[in-house]
Amino acid sequence: MEFGILMGDQPTSSSPAEHLDLMLRKVEAAQKAGFKYLTIGQHFLYDGFRWLQPVPLLSRLAAELDGDVRLGTTVLIGPVHHPVILAEELATLDIITGGRLVVGIGTGYLPSEYESMGVPFKQRYRLLEELIELMSKLWSQDRVTHQGRYWQVEDVPTHIRPLQQPRPPIWLGAMKETGVRRAARHGDVWTITPQQTVDQVEELIRIYVEERLAADLPLNKLPLRRELMIGRDFDDAVDNFAAVARVKYEAYAQRGMDLLSDEAVRDSFVSTIQDHVLLGSADEVRDQIIGIAERLPIGPLLVRPHWPGMDAAQTVAYLQQVGKEIVRPLADLVSASFEGVLASLPGGGEAASEPQPVAG
Repeated sequence: MEFGILMGDQPTSSSPAEHLDLMLRKVEAAQKAGFKYLTIGQHFLYDGFRWLQPVPLLSRLAAELDGDVRLGTTVLIGPVHHPVILAEELATLDIITGGRLVVGIGTGYLPSEYESMGVPFKQRYRLLEELIELMSKLWSQDRVTHQGRYWQVEDVPTHIRPLQQPRPPIWLGAMKETGVRRAARHGDVWTITPQQTVDQVEELIRIYVEERLAADLPLNKLPLRRELMIGRDFDDAVDNFAAVARVKYEAYAQRGMDLLSDEAVRDSFVSTIQDHVLLGSADEVRDQIIGIAERLPIGPLLVRPHWPGMDAAQTVAYLQQVGKEIVRPLADLVSASFEGVLASLPGGGEAASEPQPVAG
């Protein structure tokens, strides 16, 4: 089992220089602790918190990268970008990283970000699908013609191709059935969001597999995002997690993130988190991860080492602890295959091709 981190936002009260220094220290500590994926998301015009933009930031961080570590976006807000610009920027980033880029992409959830860009929020899913289609052509063809609903190019040359061919691996985030089906058709994997329970994910994986088989596409293990906090015991871990994460959970709910109720987060924080956050002693957290891996075909597992307001020392200490207590002890853990899911499908999944590995 490989592990990765999500590098997030920081309060705007901290200086930009401090923010960059935090990112650099986080990357150094994560690699020393054994994490193999370093990823960051994206927001625009975000109130109270600063999100450094992924492409330029990851270009800087690539200079600090160990040879077996990958960089990724988790996730880019795809539909607000022009596909030609985004495709060339990401191809350049793949070159800079030596072919170790993962392109995590989705639609985001904030209408205000679309409004500020003049992009129709209600058309975000169609935009995303066409964006991926056109970028994939730009990454893999010498000349491209595309006559779509939103973008048109006619016999244009491509001059920047990613090292990974035909394209860098695309991770598509999704929370519900329609999104999971979209991820199965247009991405290489579906990225499981941190708010989904194992029971919810099991059913969605079945849907994902059905859609992949219908499109004659290979099955690849699924990145799983999970929040994780170690304590002396469960109650101590909950207290530790609430101290750093509660304010951010409330902010997510207030901004309308699916699967999080504003009222539930404010009034019942513990019951809101305990079914999807890994909490407990180190032994208990390892057992929880092993239990998930026995049920789900997952990998890598991505955790958040830093919440807004934590300083660099706290973040480094978290990474050191999780590396020692979780990452290294579980390095040889192998998650479930898709065989159980295939066997549960009509006909026993006879139409399935043998699962194939995907870069990233």
